[in-house]
Amino acid sequence: MEETRFRYLVLAACCAAIFWPGTLIFGFPGVMSGYWQSTFDIGRADVGRIMFFILSPVGFFMFFFGKLLERWAPGKLIVTGGAVAAVSTFLLPRAGSFSGVCLWAFVMGGATAMIYLSGLTVTQQWFPRRRGLVSGVYNLCFGFSAALMAPLYGRWLGEWGYARVSQGAAGALLVFVSAAAFLIRFPRPHSLTPQDKLAAPVVAPQAVSMSVGESLKTRSFWFLWCAWAFAGAAGIAMVPLSTALGEARGLSLDQAVVLLTAFNVTNGASRLISGFISDFVGRKKTLTVSFLLAGVVYFLLNQAGSPLTQAMLTAVIGYAFGTLFAVSAPLVGDCFGMAHFGAIIGVVFTAYGFVSGIIGPWLCGYLLDLSGGNFGLIFTYLGLLYILAAVMIMLTRPRTECVLPVS
Repeated sequence: MEETRFRYLVLAACCAAIFWPGTLIFGFPGVMSGYWQSTFDIGRADVGRIMFFILSPVGFFMFFFGKLLERWAPGKLIVTGGAVAAVSTFLLPRAGSFSGVCLWAFVMGGATAMIYLSGLTVTQQWFPRRRGLVSGVYNLCFGFSAALMAPLYGRWLGEWGYARVSQGAAGALLVFVSAAAFLIRFPRPHSLTPQDKLAAPVVAPQAVSMSVGESLKTRSFWFLWCAWAFAGAAGIAMVPLSTALGEARGLSLDQAVVLLTAFNVTNGASRLISGFISDFVGRKKTLTVSFLLAGVVYFLLNQAGSPLTQAMLTAVIGYAFGTLFAVSAPLVGDCFGMAHFGAIIGVVFTAYGFVSGIIGPWLCGYLLDLSGGNFGLIFTYLGLLYILAAVMIMLTRPRTECVLPVS
């Protein structure tokens, strides 16, 4: 098989590797939150803590994983992350307290970060001229996986029970990740086409790339960091809030999961659509417009009366959340180059890991309990976060940007 065609197999393998971790990050907590609340006698604030513990290892370890990726083969890192994620999920039903669930969330978040960063970095280097599109394809599998699996998790929870669902997901994750890892590697110099090599200023070789230390001295890095903190919080908060909103409005769990599914469908689809669009209109415009729309939608969400309207509005929020993942990674490359991409985006992700989980789902759950379920207050706050994220993106100044001709 020609090296230039092998890239598509690598992309497919990276997508397969991130599929099952995506279901457990974006789908599993929302479906299981009611079960955890009744089993461990906890409130919404505690459920919000689960998302914090999923995100916090991103802050702790993402930079380390990025540096490790400069020394290890990506397949090795992916297999390690898959094994850790599978074992922790298999043991999850044995957790005798809510602390055990939080421990699973922390381990699962770290393992997923290991897989996600490896696949993202590999795909960005195999497709230097279409980094927005391939980031979208990769993140589509990450986000859309939960849209496919969340309804099934809800059905299986009733039919099979909590333990069998958890252990079945663990087995599927291990098989998919292990098989995919054998095909995942960085491109060799002769693997790139002449057109790819002409994209060198965009791909940013060593001569025009920044180190981690140099990037930290720029304003653009901190604008990006803040945008990730605000938009990440406003987006990930909808994972537990969607089912909570539905049940608060009198819907059953099966009906409330429709809101989570609507969020996850567009969360996945936007990663492909926005990634593709950003290659033509630019990263900043794509991110700014999606964040502003999501902010306005949050202001309207509490007034939505019918489940259909609620689902349509949560879908817009999901679209903005997916756009964050798909387009911000190429924007990091535009700002700082590709030589140290894994390490730099690892530092950017500390905003998502350390801050988003606290000011997003955790704080929202606490305020819901404190206010007696005042969703209007929560949605206004989250809408403002998206507006702030849009402002941060507008202030970012990329050094180069790959904008392809429309023809």
